[in-house]
Amino acid sequence: MEDTMTQNYNSEKQGSGMTNMAENAKNAVSGAVDRARNMAGQYMDTDPKAHPSQEHREGPIARAIEQQTAKLPSDTFLWAAVGSMGLSLALELMGEEKKANFVGHWAPTLLIFGLYNKMVKLQGSDGV
Repeated sequence: MEDTMTQNYNSEKQGSGMTNMAENAKNAVSGAVDRARNMAGQYMDTDPKAHPSQEHREGPIARAIEQQTAKLPSDTFLWAAVGSMGLSLALELMGEEKKANFVGHWAPTLLIFGLYNKMVKLQGSDGV
């Protein structure tokens, strides 16, 4: 009987020791996460800039191109990319592998143009 009581006491003591170790580990991890957030916060500028600095502004040619391309609907680029994939498939089926490969590479470029066009529409040419 006494051995059973001693074992119960020892197991309770070990259990509370494990709980303390778990709490200590949890506190250590939480403290490390907080320190990392504070350090990252020093380097991250979360507030958007109201206006880009003068040396970062777009030139007149880029601004003129962006104003003209912003008139195009954004899905124009999507349909052009899908069309290039279709044309590439047709060329491949006709046995023109080099031409099919060339035309197939247009799709990602057209999609990137579409993304750029959408960004210019939403943020303006200088991101203002």
